[in-house]
Amino acid sequence: MTDQLVIAGKTYGSRLLVGTGKYQDFQETRAAIDASGAQIVTVAIRRTNIGQTVGEPSLLDYLPPEEFTYLPNTAGCYTADDAVRTLRLARELLDGHNLVKLEVLGDPNTLYPNVIETIAAAKTLVKEGFDVMVYTSDDPIIAKQLEDIGCCAVMPLASLIGSGMGILNPWNLEIIIDNASVPVLVDAGVGTASDAAIAMELGCAGILMNTAIASANQPILMASAMKKAVEAGREAYLAGRMAKKLYMASPSSPTTGMIA
Repeated sequence: MTDQLVIAGKTYGSRLLVGTGKYQDFQETRAAIDASGAQIVTVAIRRTNIGQTVGEPSLLDYLPPEEFTYLPNTAGCYTADDAVRTLRLARELLDGHNLVKLEVLGDPNTLYPNVIETIAAAKTLVKEGFDVMVYTSDDPIIAKQLEDIGCCAVMPLASLIGSGMGILNPWNLEIIIDNASVPVLVDAGVGTASDAAIAMELGCAGILMNTAIASANQPILMASAMKKAVEAGREAYLAGRMAKKLYMASPSSPTTGMIA
């Protein structure tokens, strides 16, 4: 496969990144991730045991780091200091692992990102040698600033976290993609397979999702659907869609040499 996702110098065949929360148990988590084909899994360090709670089941036993790239995240952090402290803990728990997802929230009702705190945390983490994938708003100016700080991927929301509202502002996403020199991945808001396909057709390098799969009536089946949607959307983007022609119908068959 030649069309690969490259993040922080490492290549991946799958462009679907998945979360590990909200499943019934770790067995279901593993089954859904297998169905998704994802190679990168994100973990909320403050909510998931990866060794910090001794004596309790650890996600590491079900998703071995030898098989998957872990992407520890700062879900639940509302300040730059909390986010930095959480990712330092993650690096310690994962034996010096540097690839992280930075997420600093603005308020508990919308879970909208606090971009001021996000920028502050990104500057600190990059200086400390982390490879930072950063969750942010769909503001093209902020996205560019985060790239300029040194983040290895920018992850604008499609809509609010866990809302399942899909792609609300495709034009902003296109501006971010057109001006980025690092991968742009949609993070948050994807609700079903068609949302994933649209994001990929816009030119996103990948998609990160959790609730859309974990909260589906059949999570494993939805994980399979998301895998196919991401692949289809990527192929459609590479193929290039036909031009839209408002009020200009065009027959599919030739119009010359018709039988009278």
